[in-house]
Amino acid sequence: MSEILFEYIRQGNFVKVTAIEPNTQIEASVVVPAALNQEQMKIQALRRLKYILEKGSDEQGCE
Repeated sequence: MSEILFEYIRQGNFVKVTAIEPNTQIEASVVVPAALNQEQMKIQALRRLKYILEKGSDEQGCE
């Protein structure tokens, strides 16, 4: 995985964090409590993105 871009949108007591992989243009979003620090937010979004990327590669391998 190359660089990952992150976007943060605060919505009240929560933050929507989107992780974007620029090469594939695949993105994943999570909603986390605003009380988390930015590093914790990034970890949650990155886990989700990795899951989506792995799931996509598994489905392509089953053809």
